[in-house]
Amino acid sequence: MDIASLIPSSNFDFELCQRNADLLSKGYTMPRTKKTGTTICGCIYNGGVVLAADTRATSGSTVLDKNCEKLHFLAPNMYCAGAGTAADTEHVTKNISIQLDLLRLHTNRPSRVATAVTMLHDHLFKYGGNIGAYLIIAGLDVQGNHLVMISADGNFRHLPFATMGSGSLAAMSVMETKFKDSMTVRDI
Repeated sequence: MDIASLIPSSNFDFELCQRNADLLSKGYTMPRTKKTGTTICGCIYNGGVVLAADTRATSGSTVLDKNCEKLHFLAPNMYCAGAGTAADTEHVTKNISIQLDLLRLHTNRPSRVATAVTMLHDHLFKYGGNIGAYLIIAGLDVQGNHLVMISADGNFRHLPFATMGSGSLAAMSVMETKFKDSMTVRDI
């Protein structure tokens, strides 16, 4: 057996498109897609960090709010995107933002991303995943650009790009395909 025959072709197969056209001609209707859940993502580029989120809050397939804020202020040099329970993400990020503000006033120094990550980790870990806050922190400090993904149980990872939420698989496929090291603003 030839090893080359085991490697899948990278070309797109249009066979299913023809099948769908045949089904439509026979009177079948196409299934309707529906938007559910949240998609948040971010990536580091050469000189900064990009953070993005959708704006719809849902409960199952019901849209509860078409203009929900999912990007949360943590500090002047740091924002965070939240997925999961909207009230939990709002409360947790507001709490950490206040703690960072008090620390900045006490030390007279800008907030560091590592400090925010530690505070979020400690808070979420204490509740063992019972707070439904899944977060991506994007920030710039004396150590450089940072992108950190924090799950509801407090686990975190420093990554060059990250996606979370129910739409994360689709967003991840785009990130994995398009992301490259040392991207510029033009590349984004």
